[in-house]
Amino acid sequence: MTIPFQKYQATGNDFVIVDNREWKYSFSVDAVKRICDRKFGVGADGIMLIERHPSVDFNLIYFNADGSPSLCGNGSRAAVKMASELGLVDGPSKFNAFDGIHEAALLPTGNVRLKMNDVKEVRNLEKDFFINTGSPHFIKWVHQVEDYPVFDQGRKIRYSEAFQPDGTNVNFVEQLSNNSIFVRTYERGVENETLSCGTGVTAAALTSAFYHNISPVTVKTLGGELSVEFKSEHDGSFIDIFLIGPAKKVFTGVLEL
Repeated sequence: MTIPFQKYQATGNDFVIVDNREWKYSFSVDAVKRICDRKFGVGADGIMLIERHPSVDFNLIYFNADGSPSLCGNGSRAAVKMASELGLVDGPSKFNAFDGIHEAALLPTGNVRLKMNDVKEVRNLEKDFFINTGSPHFIKWVHQVEDYPVFDQGRKIRYSEAFQPDGTNVNFVEQLSNNSIFVRTYERGVENETLSCGTGVTAAALTSAFYHNISPVTVKTLGGELSVEFKSEHDGSFIDIFLIGPAKKVFTGVLEL
């Protein structure tokens, strides 16, 4: 079987995206792993399928590189860009993802502004935090994050007993200024550090409100720069959360399965 696809990257997070509006294609866990393999496949952090939806602009199916489903913030921004190319959206849009309905908008700058779901609770774990922004994230604030052993420490926390059986994504965050942070992420499902993680960047920016309650927050990642807007409530919850950043098509190809 041959399957046409497009490859997108969003601040270094890269994705294989398939137009599946005719519901022609499906992917087994093994197929996802093969396609995402950087030596024997296309190479990607995840695979997405854009499908029809009865009440919003499109339905988005996302698989991590290990075949597990989840929400992906950067992937969602890339999918909105591709949906625009397919003629499904023009300006403001709505789509269904792993954690429900999201709104998004294509900005004149070319960036995508993605509305994340409200966050009702942030768990304070002594000096660290645990927060779910569509995917679970452990947040650890550190000094000199550029030199931090992200893979070793991230993997240790990801598989620690405290987060079993499903594990967690792990983010290491450095405060650069009152409204600027640097985030590096070990991603569950990819099982490695990625150049950027949209839900992780969002989680890190929200926890920064406990130190400097300023919005928007500029977020530096190894793959580029994003921005997170939010409103913090008196009960510690967050509403009107937006992840803003670039997404770009890299190439078009055909999968052979």
